[in-house]
Amino acid sequence: MVHMNIECLQMFCRVVDEGSVSKAARLGFVSQPAVTRQIRQLENRYGSELFDRMDGKLSLSATGKILYPYAKEIIQLDTLSFERIQEKTETTDSVLNVGASLTIGEYLLPGLLGNFKKHNTDIKFNLLIGNTPSILYKLEGNKIDIALVESAVNESKYKVKKFADDELILVTTYNHRWKEREEIDIHELTEEKMIWREKDSGTRLIVEKALNEYGVLDTIENAMELGSIQSIKSAVEGDLGISILPKLTVIKELKNKDLREVPIKDFSLVRDLWMVQKSRRFKKRAQISFETFLHS
Repeated sequence: MVHMNIECLQMFCRVVDEGSVSKAARLGFVSQPAVTRQIRQLENRYGSELFDRMDGKLSLSATGKILYPYAKEIIQLDTLSFERIQEKTETTDSVLNVGASLTIGEYLLPGLLGNFKKHNTDIKFNLLIGNTPSILYKLEGNKIDIALVESAVNESKYKVKKFADDELILVTTYNHRWKEREEIDIHELTEEKMIWREKDSGTRLIVEKALNEYGVLDTIENAMELGSIQSIKSAVEGDLGISILPKLTVIKELKNKDLREVPIKDFSLVRDLWMVQKSRRFKKRAQISFETFLHS
């Protein structure tokens, strides 16, 4: 009998739910050939094709339709068995697996964990940092206990609570021509070049939405797109443009006078930061302690 693992069934259900291999691959952070291999493994296991492939479109075959509800049930039972054993395994009670989106993980979490560890010296941490979709994927697969993300999570299967907020501010070089100004008008942004995060960045989407509401987004000249906050800060310091960044990421640069905050008249951007957990019948002691700490 051909071997099968739970990941194959999870990927099969993801392909069905998303309607395509490419979407399932993107959500699972794997290549399309890897998804195809997992589906082929299942088809070998059951001796039948699970999808009909017509004109480039994917639809469940007759046997695929039989497997789908069973696969969902098997995945649910796997999750329940995992949780039940976790409940009884005291050795894992003092280990907390935390996942954080990039900005939170790099700029906010180190200080938070330092404060938490002062009063909880027996708790050990495993940390994962990535973009929000990858972190939620780890949460769904029980690889982490708590996710800390910047983007709102709409899925009803998660328990979502705000744990902090962060302001987005305009930063320039310290000696920029606006240095004597108490504030600028939002339309003055069109006189400068904007340095952006990549297009699917949560921070960028928030900024673009706000600027679009003020009718200035399409008239702002783009200097460049960069893949990290650190590279944007360096580019602004090098006078290659201006940028709107989370305040928590530039505290040190503002203090050291490497960058300057320039207020924009009648314009304020504050985003919420979210703690996301799976709805479970039980929680680790460490998880309860950390959740209480975040809300204090």
